[in-house]
Amino acid sequence: MSPSEPITSLTNDRIKRLVRLRSRRERDRTGAFLVEGYRELQRAVAAGIEITEAYHCPGLWLGENEPALLEACRAAGAEIVEVAEAPFRKASYRDRPEGLLGVARQFPTGLDRLDPGARPLLLVAESIEKPGNLGTMLRTAEAAGADAVIVCDPATDPFNPNVVRASLGTLFRVPLAVAPTDHTIAWLREQRVASFAATPAGAVPHYEADLTGPAALVVGSEQYGLTDAWLHGADRRVVIPMPGSVDSLNAAMSAGILLFEAVRQRAGAA
Repeated sequence: MSPSEPITSLTNDRIKRLVRLRSRRERDRTGAFLVEGYRELQRAVAAGIEITEAYHCPGLWLGENEPALLEACRAAGAEIVEVAEAPFRKASYRDRPEGLLGVARQFPTGLDRLDPGARPLLLVAESIEKPGNLGTMLRTAEAAGADAVIVCDPATDPFNPNVVRASLGTLFRVPLAVAPTDHTIAWLREQRVASFAATPAGAVPHYEADLTGPAALVVGSEQYGLTDAWLHGADRRVVIPMPGSVDSLNAAMSAGILLFEAVRQRAGAA
């Protein structure tokens, strides 16, 4: 097939490979992941993420800027492949595809890639299970101006296509690391960053804790919360007061409350 001929078959090998990349096993095996949507792909390219292939379906485009983005992908070394609507919809993991789907190479996620600076604000998420929550945390952390997000012992990997989607591509803008909990606790101590573990058994309300210094805000999994390693290893345990009848919040919601309390305090201390 020449580059000018669009893919029309639902059983094309490329389409099958795109579908397989929804699986974590395939992502781990190949070191590749999917980036779908205009905003997500644009942010990936702007961040210097290596896009190896860019698939497009002009009939599904939502605007007029898609050709320029595809040209940017081409200029960065990506292969550009046109796909007819039916096979593109099969490859897409969205209910309403936008006609753009990139294949990217996974980037390093070690703690050593982080440069926390003098007064960092970090978000630490332990054993998050739902890709949508992790993506929302990344988006919220970027909005709050956090210096990094550290994902500990993840139940879902940050290269899950639904993480990319929920993050709106901020996965490529906020520095990200993935590490075991014990390594993260040790790293924070080495960096002299105070850790604040959010738990219903917290000693003080989150708004009474001083978050103006180097701070890591730590939230746990949706079902079980934080492990004992964090509950005993954090510098301070804080609670988000809930006067209502529920005793827990969505993990991404908790992260947002903590992050923007830190933003509020830091604005007042500036």
